Amino acid sequence: MKPQFLSACALVLCLTVPVLAEDRGKLIFEDDFERNESQETKDEIGKGWGTNSRTRAAGNKQVDLKNGAMYIYMHKVADHAVSVTHPAEFQDGSVELRFMLENEKDSLGLNFADLKYKKVHAGHLFMAKVSPRFVELTDLKTGNMDLKTRELRLAKKLPAELQEKLKAKRKRFPVKLETGKWYTLLVTVSGDQLTVKIDGKTIGSFSSAGMAHPTKRLLRLAVPGNAVVDDVKIYAKSTQE
Repeated sequence: MKPQFLSACALVLCLTVPVLAEDRGKLIFEDDFERNESQETKDEIGKGWGTNSRTRAAGNKQVDLKNGAMYIYMHKVADHAVSVTHPAEFQDGSVELRFMLENEKDSLGLNFADLKYKKVHAGHLFMAKVSPRFVELTDLKTGNMDLKTRELRLAKKLPAELQEKLKAKRKRFPVKLETGKWYTLLVTVSGDQLTVKIDGKTIGSFSSAGMAHPTKRLLRLAVPGNAVVDDVKIYAKSTQE
């Protein structure tokens, strides 16, 4: 058989054999926010979502369901970024969602936590933060949120050696995102590696010990300003036995 014919056959096979979709594991939660609230004064997201508005914003509303999406905005009396939470238990897995940032200074953080783990502040394990100009991946478990490290940091007594060590717990990747535009975000945890994709393009990966924590139990959407979120999907590829 002529080489040219073999090449032609190979091309036909490439064009006709479907490309397998990325295996994200089992879909354990999804929400399209296509519902209404019964009132407009307090957070009322439903479907298992919680917020920190009662303790951090004097109970004022910081999350609004409208136009089939979740609008998150930090209230003027709040003393902490908005935290919108949902259980998400897995060892390895992914979170996919659509998001829109409305201002250049806005950001959206996907903070993974385990409230049963008491050696870090508030269960913080690691975070993927997206802003119009950068994506930042941070190991919080072995970094800033380790209780002993946090105590030294708040007391402004961090030794120079530890300060250098903490710099290695964070990695930043430049991006150029438009405000007022929807994007699809995929954050994947595999072993000690955290990877971020936006609109199917890999922005960056970061490997650090905190990502390999045996069980991620809680997803926090961290918003220190404003963000809009829709079509949240959480996948579990493996769970801790």
